[in-house]
Amino acid sequence: MGVAFGLLGPVAAWSAEGEPLPLGAPRHREVLGRLLVARGRVVTVDRLVTDLWEDEAPAAAVGAVRTFVAALRRSLEPGRPPREASRLLVTQGPGYVLRAGRDAVDAWRFEDAVQQAGTAAPRAAVALWDAALALWRGPVLADFPSARWAAADRARLESLRLHAVERRADALLATGAAREAAVDLEAHVAAHPGREDGWVLLATALARSGRRADALETVRRARRALAGEPGAEPGPALARVEAQILKGSPAAEPAADAGIADGVWGRAAAAWERSVPARSRARLHATAGLLRDLAVTGADGLAEAREYRQDVVAAAEATGDAELTARIIGSYDVPAIWTRADDPESAGQLVRAAARAAAALAPGDTPALRARLLSVIAVESRGDAAADTPPAPATAPPVLEAWRARAERSAEEAVRLARRLGDPTLLAFALNGAFMQSFGHCGNSAYREATGRELIRLAEDHQLPGHEVLGRLMRLQALAAQGDFATAEAEAEATDRLAAQHERPLAGVFTSWFRALRTCETEGWTAARPLYTRALAATADCGMPGLARGADALVALVPVLRTEHALPRSDDFAGLDAGPYQPWLEPLLLAGAGAADLARQALDRVPRPPHDLLQEALWCVLARSAQAVGHTGVLRRAVAELTAAQGELAGATSGLISFGPVTHHLSAAERALAARG
Repeated sequence: MGVAFGLLGPVAAWSAEGEPLPLGAPRHREVLGRLLVARGRVVTVDRLVTDLWEDEAPAAAVGAVRTFVAALRRSLEPGRPPREASRLLVTQGPGYVLRAGRDAVDAWRFEDAVQQAGTAAPRAAVALWDAALALWRGPVLADFPSARWAAADRARLESLRLHAVERRADALLATGAAREAAVDLEAHVAAHPGREDGWVLLATALARSGRRADALETVRRARRALAGEPGAEPGPALARVEAQILKGSPAAEPAADAGIADGVWGRAAAAWERSVPARSRARLHATAGLLRDLAVTGADGLAEAREYRQDVVAAAEATGDAELTARIIGSYDVPAIWTRADDPESAGQLVRAAARAAAALAPGDTPALRARLLSVIAVESRGDAAADTPPAPATAPPVLEAWRARAERSAEEAVRLARRLGDPTLLAFALNGAFMQSFGHCGNSAYREATGRELIRLAEDHQLPGHEVLGRLMRLQALAAQGDFATAEAEAEATDRLAAQHERPLAGVFTSWFRALRTCETEGWTAARPLYTRALAATADCGMPGLARGADALVALVPVLRTEHALPRSDDFAGLDAGPYQPWLEPLLLAGAGAADLARQALDRVPRPPHDLLQEALWCVLARSAQAVGHTGVLRRAVAELTAAQGELAGATSGLISFGPVTHHLSAAERALAARG
């Protein structure tokens, strides 16, 4: 029939030739608008009466509605014979329905164009955004600004328009048209000061146009504007763009003003944005690889990679392609040394996603991919991160939990597959998983030292610097547990050299801790204390909350646990956050405060220490608490667990702290048990 309709502005209709159709009085246009908003659904006469006369309808309202509909039919189908039924504005049941195709209504065409632009490469997207925004002639249903029946559609479409303006600017930035984007965004934020995305894009556009001072002033204006908007406040995106501008990063500066490498980065990134569709699978692969590389750049990069990794995995799973999902999950082979997960919940989700992907692969196919997924399960199941049941009490007999058995089997099979395939990169990743699953019991430092040596040789032979750093840190930890500080120091020095050469700043956090530990063992607590202060300061900003939280409380325990029978004083721990170690420190702190009954109750319910680098240290803490208050059950379990580590220094396998020889703690616990008969 060729009739087109308009909602993005005053209600309008046009003939097949593009000529405006006369719609008559405001009530006629309002009926048309109401029928269009219904999107092909029947609107009853009673509903039309209620919507048109919102307060109190006149007695003749039903007849009036029928008159309006008849007039609209004549306007919309002027050539229709008098007795022929309308094919456009149709009577159906107790009301009317407007039968318009999706491409006949400007609002619906706009919605479709937005969806199409969102999946296009940036250069094509700019043209699509322009076409979409050109459909707007004014506010939605501009001639009925206060109609309640139009409120929801008005708000939704206006929100979509603002989104389109911002995404068009984003696409312009990706094509290098920063100056053009800045002009449009200035008007946008002036009209809509409560939209943080608009301010962020404007600041970025100004910075990329070479207007750094204006960009920083825009950030300040944004903070003032958002603070004055009800329900709006500056978010992390604004802070990030300000930090990028201050650092002069490629994300905020024009490539022409940057160095050669940064210039190439900027041009390549722009070419990628122009050439690769927004929702292509190539983007998933590239994003996963970028996150893997980002994770080793320092604290900020690690935090960002951790934040977005789960999103990339979820996007891959949403495709329904099992092999694609497996490749995305398995590509994140970032070397991991610390055994407490930074985000246990996310780690558990990744383990479950990897297990689902492994189960979906055909048996016997893609063994390398299967090995990667198994390595992910092993690495991310570090400590108790993937536990699906609460840990057993420390007084309970040791059991092999189902989730831990799965993780250990995954590590073993990943190593077996990698060795059979002869893939050095895959074997390095699998050995990382084997390391993470080497804490099933105390005192396993000899195994970890051997694993570290193998990983170092593998990495040296095949130019895998990240895994060489990992292997040397593994050896450093194991050698510290064995008291071989000279060899461990050599590994620390080699680690520092590699970290400087290959830009691995986080490695220095661990070598600084080791040097504090070594000094404590060789020169005493007084000499080590300032080194620990520096190590704690470095850890606070390292982007590894699994390492940082509670670290100060562990350091405060060092002089206590290295002194036989000593208990902590409350003053020593005032203001310290025990973080994840609170359950194991609580009984000792209660005992030190003289609350023996409360300490015994805490020991009754305390869970066994996690299977990680600090398990020996935490068993020693529990043994000291149990000695102080005579808790036989915990004493017996602590002796049973620590016996396997009696040739090591308590806690030193962490590379962080040492509570002295395990044998000293064992002897004290055994004497306490003997005294209790």
